[in-house]
Amino acid sequence: MKTRIKEFRARYDLTQEDLAEKVGITRQTLLYLEKGKYNPSLILAHRIALALNSTIDEVFILDETGAAD
Repeated sequence: MKTRIKEFRARYDLTQEDLAEKVGITRQTLLYLEKGKYNPSLILAHRIALALNSTIDEVFILDETGAAD
């Protein structure tokens, strides 16, 4: 799964630490999410999208078949 978290963080001038604190995760977890090494739960994806004033579909991108990588 690819994400646009870094792009959205830049839009709102948030550091990884800022966003991680907002959604209740560690900065390292956020780093793994940004690099596509970790797929979030639906609840976490929702919290991240809300913190970025966006939707899950805008922040997280599934591959063409609809399955997570």
